[in-house]
Amino acid sequence: MPVRKCAACSEYKRCKEDSASWFFFIIGVIATIAVRIVTVLVHINPLYGQIAWYIGVVGFFVFFVYKYKIERARYKLIVKQKLMDKLSQAERISQEDRRLIGSILCAMSSHKDRINYLLIFVSSALALIIAVYFDFVKKG
Repeated sequence: MPVRKCAACSEYKRCKEDSASWFFFIIGVIATIAVRIVTVLVHINPLYGQIAWYIGVVGFFVFFVYKYKIERARYKLIVKQKLMDKLSQAERISQEDRRLIGSILCAMSSHKDRINYLLIFVSSALALIIAVYFDFVKKG
């Protein structure tokens, strides 16, 4: 995992995320939307629903493989540097350890993750409402 060099996470513009993270974020957004619109598309044309489902599932597969690799690299860095031990045992933390901890915390406070979770929540709620409409209200 490339460690971003951040002066302070509050100075977000100095802690720019690489283009790969944006690429996979966009894949995650597309997958989220694709899976949520399956219900609507199935009622328009079953083939469109099937295509959306495949786009969503493949997109999630790619997105979560990327997220797993990032999280695993962070975990390995934490273990390798024994950061948890140093924090819990009140050992003296070196400047390099402080930089690593700051970079990890900065990466974990990504705006993209919060946007992604909000998008998943909102699109899931809308998909549920639309599914109930098509499955119960429109039939009646």
